[in-house]
Amino acid sequence: MPLLDTDSQHDPNKILPIEYDWAREYYRAGVDNNWIPEEIPMQGDVSQWTGDDLSDAERRLVEWNLGFFSTAESLTANNLVLAVYDHVTAPECRQYLLRQAYEEAIHTDTFIYCCDTLGFDPDYLYGMYDRVPSIAEKDEFVVDLTRAIDRDDFEIETTADVRSFLRDLVGFYVVMEGLFFYAGFAAMLALKRRGKMVGIGEQFEYIMRDESLHVNFGVDLIDGIRAEHPDAWTDEFGREVADLVAEAVDLEKVYARDACPPEILGIGPGQFSEYVEYVADRRLRQLDLPPQFGTENPFPWMSEAVDLNKEKNFFETKVTEYRSGGSLEW
Repeated sequence: MPLLDTDSQHDPNKILPIEYDWAREYYRAGVDNNWIPEEIPMQGDVSQWTGDDLSDAERRLVEWNLGFFSTAESLTANNLVLAVYDHVTAPECRQYLLRQAYEEAIHTDTFIYCCDTLGFDPDYLYGMYDRVPSIAEKDEFVVDLTRAIDRDDFEIETTADVRSFLRDLVGFYVVMEGLFFYAGFAAMLALKRRGKMVGIGEQFEYIMRDESLHVNFGVDLIDGIRAEHPDAWTDEFGREVADLVAEAVDLEKVYARDACPPEILGIGPGQFSEYVEYVADRRLRQLDLPPQFGTENPFPWMSEAVDLNKEKNFFETKVTEYRSGGSLEW
């Protein structure tokens, strides 16, 4: 049974026997990692937010990241439900997509929880993607990659259609979840390391753990489609993907400079830009494409504490390494 139903000949309701064991493992790992935002206390965050503990730059950092993530998670969930699920008809993959959609709902609920707890004006927070150019440009970049399969009449019938679908998967799994989220993750966890907005920082840690699964499922899905449709991923398309990642890096650097000014955290915006390049090279390697930047990780504490050590190397390890239970144990 193929990953994509290009001829409407197989039954997406028949999950047994399992053909794609890796997809089943992602589902089980997601269940093991279950959490809800209300489990995380926010009293300390409220005290710091309403008091004098945070500088103006630190407040800006929190607002911008909550503003970006609040809409980015909704964009991702909509793409899953309205586009990806419709065309990935292997039932064990659909089972994980449903799990991921639930996790995106949890992430959306997280930002509702933060907004309500800290007393944000919802129109202010949720309108930042319209108001702040570097946020709007990131969102629009990803949406542009998915316009072809967002048409009501889109069907996967030709090699060009498969390529359009792969472009969507690259846009949301590799660029949005695998790259655009990471400067924000690093900034919020750097703030947490200084004992500031610890509740929000912990929620970002949980979200990052979920996103690590999402990214790697997406890469494995892309790899499976490449194996089943070898004509779709040409050398030319590989170069197009690498160019898209490079363009995404430029957009994320602008966002990092805007959201993380030099006076904050003892870390300059240049280091956030280096981190984005480092993550981008990792994504390119996961797609079996040559790295473009050769940048060292400027935040080794991210790998040591929460981040890339929880992501499997695409060719070397197994997804079962994620399975760590519902509590955070990095």
